[in-house]
Parts: sequence; C-alpha cells; structure tokens
Amino acid sequence: QVQLVESGGGRVQAGDSLSLSCAASGRTFSNYAMGWFRQAPGKEREFVAAVSTSGRSTKYAESVKGRFTISRDNAKNTVYLQMNSLKPEDTAVYYCAADSLSRTIESLAFNYDYWGQGTQVTVSS
Repeated sequence: QVQLVESGGGRVQAGDSLSLSCAASGRTFSNYAMGWFRQAPGKEREFVAAVSTSGRSTKYAESVKGRFTISRDNAKNTVYLQMNSLKPEDTAVYYCAADSLSRTIESLAFNYDYWGQGTQVTVSS
C-alpha cells in the first residue's frame, strides 16, 4: 500500500508559476513510476506528466510540454510538478498517482494503482 498526499495548489494569475509536491509513504517509493493527472469540472481525468522510477525518463501531455516539469527525489519520497506559464485552461484538480507494475512510464490512468486526494489549481485570466 502507498499513501500519496499532494500539496502546493492554489489560485494564481495567467502566466504565473506553481510547484506541486506529492509525498509518498508506505512501500518503497523508488519502485514506482509516478504520474500527475488533472481533472477539470465536467471533464474526464487527463494525463499531465509521468516520470520513471529512476527519474531519468519523463513523458508529458502535449498541452503542457515545455511549460511543466516533473521530477522526483527518491531520498525524500516525493514527486514534483513545476508548472510555469500557467493558463486558465490549466485550472483543475491535480492528482498524483503511483504505478507499481508497468515497465515503461504510462499515460493511461488505469495503469496507476494508487492515487492521492488531489489539490486544486485555479488560474485566472
């Protein structure tokens, strides 16, 4: 079992930056690929970014590529999402998730076993 707790959400203006953190506890964090997803009101949950167990490989949704950066610190059991140049369409609840089984970093939510409770990000124009 892995427990995930996100933090760092808030309300910002378009063009601002925010950094999200996701602290993990439970089983060995470094064994899990980690992902960030988001869900806006009335929309389905969508993939944002993912990082491999070592942190050397990453994957991004096209909508955030070049603006968001995912990283992890296995010594601190934490995964981060640095979000720059935020847009109103980035407004959503952001969730971190852990994937215990996949050999590659995945963008589909069903690959992820454990989920945090989410943190709200609101970007105003």
